[in-house]
Parts: sequence; structure tokens; C-alpha cells
Amino acid sequence: MNTKTMEGIVGANTNMNLLNTPMRVYKEARRRGDTGAMERAMGYAGECAERAEEYKAEAEKGMEEDAREAREKAREEFEKAIQKRREERKAGEARVTGEERKAGETRQTGEEWNAGETRVTGDGEKPEECNGENSPEGKREPVTYTRTGTAIPAGQSASISISI
Repeated sequence: MNTKTMEGIVGANTNMNLLNTPMRVYKEARRRGDTGAMERAMGYAGECAERAEEYKAEAEKGMEEDAREAREKAREEFEKAIQKRREERKAGEARVTGEERKAGETRQTGEEWNAGETRVTGDGEKPEECNGENSPEGKREPVTYTRTGTAIPAGQSASISISI
């Protein structure tokens, strides 16, 4: 909270409390019929009310400054968040485009793998030839899956002949 805001609130509260004393004097003077005391009491009450209004205006100015500072702080945090997102996006794009890829590392699609292409690792060694028969899983027989999910070995293709 801004010092102007605090000073304004405390000053306005104090002057409103001080206003009670001249008002009490005014009421007593009215009961007695003393118009001179009533006028003096109302003068003091007016002064206290004016000072309370001045402090109220000061508190409002302080609150406006607080709000402005809060908006500026929020704007700075928002800009920092945007900058952070941009940096994260650039880092992500760098990973996708391969700028951070190790020297000599290549990537292959499934078609290249099955076509017998050589896989090269980041250290430049050729660990194995990879194709359908020498794949890490080994040689497998083709299967067909039923509706229930069970695997049935695929039969040999039957030749169909039609005689007329």
C-alpha cells in the first residue's frame, strides 16, 4: 500500500473522529440557546470536515498510484511470460529442425529401415544392417487377426483356377 494511501486513510479517519467533539459542543449549546457557542462549534466542525475531505482526496490519489503500479507490474510480468514462450518455441523449433542433433546422427523412416538401409548412430558407427529379415525382432511369420483379437497364422495364397 502506498504511503499516500495510508496517510489519507488515517488522516480522514482521525478528522472524522475529531468532528464528533465540535458536534457534541454544538448540541449542548443549542440546548442552552447559546448561538455564539453554536457558531464557533460549527466553524470547528466545518474545518474538521474540510480536512477529512482533503485527506480523502489524498487517499484516492494514492490508490490511483497503487493501481498504476500494479498495472505496470502486471504488464511487465506479461511481457516476461511472452518472452519466455518465444524462447521455448525457438528451442522446440531447434529440436525439430535438428540444430541440436549430434554430428553424424541420421534418422530413417520405417520404409528406409525395411529396405535394408544402414542405421548410423551419433558416434558414426554402423552397428547393424537393418531390414525386414534382420530386424531386432527377428524373422516373423505373417499372421491374421480375428475380430476377437487372436492371431491366426496366415495361410499360403491359394491359386484359384476356373475351367469352363
